[in-house]
Amino acid sequence: MAAQPGLIHIGCAGWSLPREHWPAFTGQGTHLQRYATQFPCVEINSSFYRPHRPQTYQRWAESVPDAFRFSLKLPKTITHEHRLQGCEDLLDQFLAQCLYLGTRLGCILVQLPPTLAYDPISARRFFLTVRERYAGALVLEPRHASWSDAKPLLVELHISRAAADPSPIANGEVPGGWPGVQYWRLHGSPRIYYSAYEPLFLQQLALKLQAAARDGIDTWCIFDNTAEGHAICNALTLKKLLA
Repeated sequence: MAAQPGLIHIGCAGWSLPREHWPAFTGQGTHLQRYATQFPCVEINSSFYRPHRPQTYQRWAESVPDAFRFSLKLPKTITHEHRLQGCEDLLDQFLAQCLYLGTRLGCILVQLPPTLAYDPISARRFFLTVRERYAGALVLEPRHASWSDAKPLLVELHISRAAADPSPIANGEVPGGWPGVQYWRLHGSPRIYYSAYEPLFLQQLALKLQAAARDGIDTWCIFDNTAEGHAICNALTLKKLLA
């Protein structure tokens, strides 16, 4: 039997709507509510910098359609300050807050600092701790080349490695780790956070997302080139290419 087609989630890192794109987001409500009329997902980066109240997550969840999904970035207190060690209480606090998203919590993103090398013992300990508490989609974006050795652990614990552009990891521009979920995180190239993606890149990307969906793989594509508003434009273009 053919695989059930996977879902394709296209969105941006945040739901800020530059004024020049307002005509594409008609209707009333908050920026998030208007954003959700065009896109099925969003990546929340603010959770990396500070905690949010459970009521805030609940309000966000209640303001979007049932099928809408949030990807949450793990706090930097866990990834950058504690460097994945001795952070059980911090992890519990984070999950106690974000689980108020309910069924709209689609993914947790773990972005590591460039200085954090892969240590098999501490990495296994940390991700086992996460998996004891959270069974949903989990995506890792490492930024030290040594994490190319982590594939067996990622596959074992069903952790996908983000396809990041640009990426310091060998073959980091394509999805890796556990193949059950693909997560594309596009920061902008050649100038990170600023550059827009060209039409040819988006056309080729659309073909890759469609191929993954045909294979039954749920796929996320998040545009993080937000500094000059290109993320919204690129995401709208990709959406049209997939329509």
